[in-house]
Amino acid sequence: MQEHEASVYINQARRQFHFESNQRTCNMTVLSMLPTLREAIIHHLNSENLTTLLKTKPANRLEIWEDLKIISFTRTIVAVYSTCMLVLLLRVQLNIIGGYLYLDNSVTKNGMLPLAPPDVQQQYLSSMQHLLGDGLSEMITAVKKAVQNTLGRLSLKQSLSLQDLEQHLNQIRAQVEKGVGGSVHRPLSWYMMADEENTLAAQACGLTANDVTTIKLLNETRDMLESPDFGTVLNTCFNSGFNRFLDNMAEFFRPPPGAQGDSAPGTTPDSLSHVSLPVAKIIPIVNGQIHSICSEIPSHFVQDLLMIDQVKEFAANVYETFSSPHELQK
Repeated sequence: MQEHEASVYINQARRQFHFESNQRTCNMTVLSMLPTLREAIIHHLNSENLTTLLKTKPANRLEIWEDLKIISFTRTIVAVYSTCMLVLLLRVQLNIIGGYLYLDNSVTKNGMLPLAPPDVQQQYLSSMQHLLGDGLSEMITAVKKAVQNTLGRLSLKQSLSLQDLEQHLNQIRAQVEKGVGGSVHRPLSWYMMADEENTLAAQACGLTANDVTTIKLLNETRDMLESPDFGTVLNTCFNSGFNRFLDNMAEFFRPPPGAQGDSAPGTTPDSLSHVSLPVAKIIPIVNGQIHSICSEIPSHFVQDLLMIDQVKEFAANVYETFSSPHELQK
C-alpha cells in the first residue's frame, strides 16, 4: 500500500512538474510570436504611410485624417483582440499537446504507439497560422466596420473625455463580439481556427495515420474553443486587455500640473473625467498603442493576461483532461 501511495505521489509530482514547465513554454511562445502578429497587423493597417503623406501637406488632408482615424482605432482594437486570442489559443494547443506528451512518456514504454509523434505536433501547431493569416484579415474587416459605424461621423475637432472613449470602445466591442448594431456576428473561434472543411479532412483520400491523429487533435481543439468555459475566459481576457488600453490612454488625459491647486493631485479618477482632448490629438496616441500591446518585451499588457487566475485554471483543466489515461480509450 505504501509503495502504491509513493508511486501515485511520484506520478502526481512528475505530472505537476511537466505541467509547470509546459506553462513556461506557453509564455515564451506567446512572447516569441508577438513580433510576427504586430508586423501582420501593421502590414494590413499601415497608418505610417498616411502620417508620412500628411507631412507633405496635401490638398486632401481632411480625407487622409479621416482614414487615419479609422485605421488607428482599428489596428489598436485588433491588436487587443488578437493578442488575447493568441495567449489563449496557445494555452489550449500546448496543453493538449503537453497532456498527450505526458502520456507518451509514461505509457509508450508499454509498447503502445505514441499519441503525438513529432510530425503530428508540427502539423497540429501549424494551424496557429490561421490566426496570423486569414483569421486576422477577417477580424480586421469586422473591427473596421464596427469602428466606421461608431466613429465615422465623429468630427476631428470634437473633444472626448476618457469616459467618452470608453463608451465608444464598448459600442465597437458589442458589434464585434455580439453582432449588435447590424453587424454580422461570427463566433470568435472562427478567427482562431479554420473551418472544418478547410482542414486536412478535405484530402480524405490520401490520409496517413498521422493526418488522422492531427484531425482528431484539431477537432478536440475546436470543441474546446467553442465551449462556454473558453468563452468566459476569453471575455475576461478581453476585459483585462481593453482596461489596460484605457489605463495607457489615461496617461494622456491628466490635467496640467497646478490646474487644480497644489492640494489636489491630478491623478484621481474624478480629475481625469474633466479632461477632454480633440479627436485629432487622440488619433496619434491610439495609433502608437500597438507597440505596447504586441510587445515581446514583457509589457504590462501581456503580463496582465498571463497572470489572470481564470487563464491559469483553464490551462490546468485542459492539461488535466488530456494527460489522463482515460483519453487513451477514446
